[in-house]
Amino acid sequence: MPGTLSGPVVLVGAGNMGGAMLTGWLKSGVPGSSILVIDPAPSEAMMSALTQAGARHETSAPSGIEAGILFLAVKPQVMETVLPPLRPLVGPQTVVVSVAAGKTLSFFEHHLGAAAMVRAMPNTPAMIGRGVTGAYANARVSDEQRTAVHDLLKVSGPVEWVERESDIDSVTAVSGSGPAYVFYLVECMAEAGRKLGLPADLAMRLARETVAGAGELLHQSPDEAARLRQNVTSPGGTTAAALAVLMADDGIQPIFDRALAAARDRAQELGG
Repeated sequence: MPGTLSGPVVLVGAGNMGGAMLTGWLKSGVPGSSILVIDPAPSEAMMSALTQAGARHETSAPSGIEAGILFLAVKPQVMETVLPPLRPLVGPQTVVVSVAAGKTLSFFEHHLGAAAMVRAMPNTPAMIGRGVTGAYANARVSDEQRTAVHDLLKVSGPVEWVERESDIDSVTAVSGSGPAYVFYLVECMAEAGRKLGLPADLAMRLARETVAGAGELLHQSPDEAARLRQNVTSPGGTTAAALAVLMADDGIQPIFDRALAAARDRAQELGG
């Protein structure tokens, strides 16, 4: 059990994100005996992993258990249905953690009662241990609980705590949804290459490996992104010619401004 909290880690939802978190917990040394997974239909691979780890699985919330950490990893659209049966699992020592986009702490308090609560927003690279998570804790979360939650979240990558709950919607727009923007960038680069006359499959391979390699360089380098961009841009060269288009007043920045604002606004709508 992370830290010295009493009660099991109860994971509700063992799909892509929940399953990735669970795999990371087990690899990091969290004993399977301290984990209870609630999922009506886990995959065969997940059931095999739970059995091997000695973790408990239930299709619905069992009685007589108070969770140490109640980790909610189900889609926001089904929270209204999922939460009511979980209320008996929430006791005075429980901290509730949600990774559902948009759902506010007041929403969870309405269904689960007043409790220590954390809103967290990981992203899909968490599935390979290369994600980043934004998190916000309400005033009821103790230092010990925050440390325990941090330990669970960090198995997927860095954890960044924000001071205002509303900032989580902005985190969602930047990093929670961000991998999709990068994947679409690859699609756009490949399509542009095809229009320049390259075979479509070659253009895709070039775009995919370029973005993956640039991301790894950014990960390993101590330099800021702007410095790395400058390093590859020779004055009057081909990169400079392309950047003159991308960095124009009607280039990428205003498009990203609008896109991220739309994502943030949608996150706020989901919490309504």
